[in-house]
Amino acid sequence: MTARMNRRLYGLLAKRLDEARLDAVRDPRQARGKRWTLSALLRAVLGGLLSGARSLADVEATSARLSRPVRRLLGVPRRVSDTTLRDALCALDPSELRMPLHALVQQAVRRKALEPDTLPFGVVSLDGKHVSLPSTDDYYAQRQSRDDDSSLTGVLRTVTATLTSSAAQPIIDVTSIPAHTNEMGIFETALARLCQAFPGDTLFQLVTCDAGACSKDNAQAVRDRGLHYLLALKSSQPSLYAEAQLWLGSRSSEAADAIQEDRARGQRTVRRLYLGAATAAPEGWDHLRTVVRVQTETFDASGQLLSSDNRYLVSSLPRFRLTPKHWLLLLRRHWGVETSHQILDGAFAEDDHLWITGNPRGCLVVALLRRIAYTVLTLFRSVTQRSHERRHTPWKTLLLDLFTALLTTSDAQILGLRFRPSS
Repeated sequence: MTARMNRRLYGLLAKRLDEARLDAVRDPRQARGKRWTLSALLRAVLGGLLSGARSLADVEATSARLSRPVRRLLGVPRRVSDTTLRDALCALDPSELRMPLHALVQQAVRRKALEPDTLPFGVVSLDGKHVSLPSTDDYYAQRQSRDDDSSLTGVLRTVTATLTSSAAQPIIDVTSIPAHTNEMGIFETALARLCQAFPGDTLFQLVTCDAGACSKDNAQAVRDRGLHYLLALKSSQPSLYAEAQLWLGSRSSEAADAIQEDRARGQRTVRRLYLGAATAAPEGWDHLRTVVRVQTETFDASGQLLSSDNRYLVSSLPRFRLTPKHWLLLLRRHWGVETSHQILDGAFAEDDHLWITGNPRGCLVVALLRRIAYTVLTLFRSVTQRSHERRHTPWKTLLLDLFTALLTTSDAQILGLRFRPSS
């Protein structure tokens, strides 16, 4: 079984590293004294991320133990030092790494690996993520410490775009949030870059986002591109929030458009969906068509109510475009972007192991490479794997299998393995 898995994972690495076009990433280093190609260093780092490395020192240690065919595949004929890796990553322009991520996604689209799962059209969900580090440059990392007596703290912030309509829920784009703005202010830029990378509406037709980016300008930006939006509301947006409550009225639980129950860890969660038509929308919201309320109640094993919550959302999508069950599924799928963040923090240990903490630019480069690694693995786990059981392989098990493959894959195990060149 190990030999077979080694062959599969070696094939995965060979194909996806080819698709990522790492050779096309611009190398900012001077030619003099350069002993490693940038492509080889990026492949080494990706190999480390894909196999659960927790630091550049781990990548160096792994590079010293790679099997012969894996060395040829990565272009790493000998041990590569962590300082060499760090210097190259810190010199790299982070925006250069959006291209390999887009290339991977575009190849997945061509082989129809990103078709909508259950939902009738593609949906992309945007959400912010931040990590703290003991450094700042007032550009990639926003300064958080306010006085001379406190330690220097920076916050590196990004906007993640996850294709939540796909079973794999891959990350398809990442936008850095500069220090001078926030998630609300960067939304239009993130949307523009996303649509530039994936033009037209073939990959997604709906954009979902939390209340942190809900504004009439951002909603208009989505509609200007021929797309629809689904935006969460907060009570801090009093006018629109009050209108949403008015449009839906005081409907009882019996009048819910859709109901779903889940059981986990001895608790029962009931979600009720209420749909309403938007009438007399506030100025600037002429494109608003549907208002949504989701009531979530959680009960313990004895049936006692533990918590109750109501969330309001607004959408330009007409109510009839989806069935009530699809609306409820759409709302739950939005949390796929949060799931990708949880995997980055859990299996990939991003919050606890940033790899580079003294240089925000280098930290962002590692973050982008980590998202490339996540997308490679989630496509393999949820699409390439054929059996239901394998599609639910724990992430840490998959990382361990890749670590084993890097060290033990032999020439005999990959004999006869062929690949079609990426188009």
